[in-house]
Amino acid sequence: MRIAAAAAHFGRDLHRSVERIGMIIEAARKAHVQLLVLPDAALGGYLADLRSPDLDALPPAIPPDAVQIRRIAALARDMVVCFGYSEKLAGQRWNSAVCVSGDGVLGRYRKVHLPPGEALVYTAGDRLAAFDTPVGRLGMLIDYDKTFPEAARTLALDGARIVACLCAWPASVTQRAERLTQDRQSRLFDLYDCARAAENQIVWVSANQTGTTGGLRFLGQSKVVGPGGDVLARTWAKAGLAVAEVDVDAEIERARLVLHHLDERRPELYADKP
Repeated sequence: MRIAAAAAHFGRDLHRSVERIGMIIEAARKAHVQLLVLPDAALGGYLADLRSPDLDALPPAIPPDAVQIRRIAALARDMVVCFGYSEKLAGQRWNSAVCVSGDGVLGRYRKVHLPPGEALVYTAGDRLAAFDTPVGRLGMLIDYDKTFPEAARTLALDGARIVACLCAWPASVTQRAERLTQDRQSRLFDLYDCARAAENQIVWVSANQTGTTGGLRFLGQSKVVGPGGDVLARTWAKAGLAVAEVDVDAEIERARLVLHHLDERRPELYADKP
């Protein structure tokens, strides 16, 4: 199976976002991609400030049955496509992700772990669950979620063979480095991607925004990581597609041949208190 993680910049204009997503889908189709993961906030852009976001200038929020989502599903056709957006329903907002194909919506996710700035804007999600797709059982997380090993582990225990992590992950806003390669958040972004794949022995697909929005400078570094924690393809800091050909089941079986992390856990010894 050919899997792609996209790195691209997305602004607030919903029409242009759909157009850009359509262009990326077509580029992925030419590369014979079957699963495409786009960044968080690909539909409508991300916040401009994580310390004190302007509540009067938020990204456009749309309902879960919005015409834009249906349009992207139609563009996907036989491809499975994951993308992020700002969801609004019954007066609440969520930082959300949706997985679609030409058959419609395959799965949805609302970000569970909110950093301080997002917590002023969004409601936290309350569910972590994998779902079945034409490319296998899949789970979705959104950027800061990957900081918490329990989130990815929950999806792996629910049968996810692939986890799509959709990101709008910026460089450090407090300890800015002159070069992105020296940035603390850049190092952590890569570390979490590889660790979450290796500890759960799954395929990890991490897509991130590029460019700048307000005071945020996004890292790019979209990648596909194998179940041994090895990076199979990456974009570095520029926009583009990281495309890898992966026999998902064979690679997972190989990784779990001797050491099977999920089976060898000792949950009776792990703390279950807050």
